[in-house]
Amino acid sequence: MLFRRHSIAKKSYAKINLSLKVMGKREDGYHDLEMVNLPLELHDVIEIRILPEEANDTYITADDPRLNGIKHNLCHQAVDAMRKEFGFKENFLIEIHKEIPFAAGLGGGSSNAAVVMSAVNELLNLKATPEQLAKIGAPLGADIPYFFVNKPAKLTGIGEKIELIPVKQRYFCLLVKPKQGVSTKECYEICDNFPKANINTDKVIEGLAEGNDDLIAANMGNDLQKPSISLTPEIQNVIEKLRLLGFSLVSMSGSGSCCFALTTDHKKAKDAYRQLESTDWKVRLCSTLK
Repeated sequence: MLFRRHSIAKKSYAKINLSLKVMGKREDGYHDLEMVNLPLELHDVIEIRILPEEANDTYITADDPRLNGIKHNLCHQAVDAMRKEFGFKENFLIEIHKEIPFAAGLGGGSSNAAVVMSAVNELLNLKATPEQLAKIGAPLGADIPYFFVNKPAKLTGIGEKIELIPVKQRYFCLLVKPKQGVSTKECYEICDNFPKANINTDKVIEGLAEGNDDLIAANMGNDLQKPSISLTPEIQNVIEKLRLLGFSLVSMSGSGSCCFALTTDHKKAKDAYRQLESTDWKVRLCSTLK
């Protein structure tokens, strides 16, 4: 192609699991889930450029040194999976400018992989649909298909079955993450040893559609919260602090360790952010995307 673009920059958005219900373990070792996801305006920025022909690999750099040059980084795996599917020869330089906390349960790695796949699709003019890309990405990470949709949704299966849901209002989202993260793998390995939360996903969805925060608060929950607290006890302190600050929509996202509080009151969110800024926790204030 004569005028093919050689580089592109894209936003890679975070998400929270407003609710996460573990339905049971499957024969393949995964767990069936029932989740309500809300996308956040918080995002990384990914720049990807096609390398000269003599380059013999794809390289990844990131603001977070834990991601630099990792051969098994999800983004690298995503390029390899696309190469296998479409047979292209090109290699890439992928630069990840991180804002989404690492090992937080906010889907940062999966979001990055989905965005890299979209960027490769665009740069090489592969003409793959989001559905095709989601199918290629799903074996790499259960969250990846969601980020080709990136709207409020109910997710079932291992997260690959996605149904859009209406949300009446935009929320300010206070994110608070202890220093220590949680290994998703470790969390799922022990989650069946813990009692389940009292979650009604349909009522959570009804509350979002009506803008009824009391209904949401009474029915939301995260079955991974107790196992994650057993691995990172500081999560419990974060949740208690957010409740003490007067928030009712409080939970942990994914397998943690990031917790969140939602409110439509910007002043309340901002005041709480100022109070938490001086702690050892990583604090972000953003909003949900509709």
